Amino acid sequence: MPRIVIQNLFNREIYSKAASRKVIEIIHENGIDWMHACGKKGRCTTCKIIVLEGSENLSPHTDAEQKFLNQGRLKKQERLSCQAELVSGDLIVRVAEINKFPHLEYSH
Repeated sequence: MPRIVIQNLFNREIYSKAASRKVIEIIHENGIDWMHACGKKGRCTTCKIIVLEGSENLSPHTDAEQKFLNQGRLKKQERLSCQAELVSGDLIVRVAEINKFPHLEYSH
């Protein structure tokens, strides 16, 4: 069962009910509030994740992600959670500072 650990949410572990699902869907179905200003359409970068480990367990970059990489709006270790699918295995991520909600408590 694919697992995501969100490091700066107190190492919260969440699991996917099935493989090959978008990361944001897994996050939301586990009751975690996650920013997505464009409605999960890949038109902004507010849902980005910083991938610390497990990038090989994600689907290849989408056209939208490649566009943001080319523009410098995504860094090499960042992915859009609305575009990246967790195909198998584990993923360790962080919430980007700019995308943190004020109503949630984050760890270091």
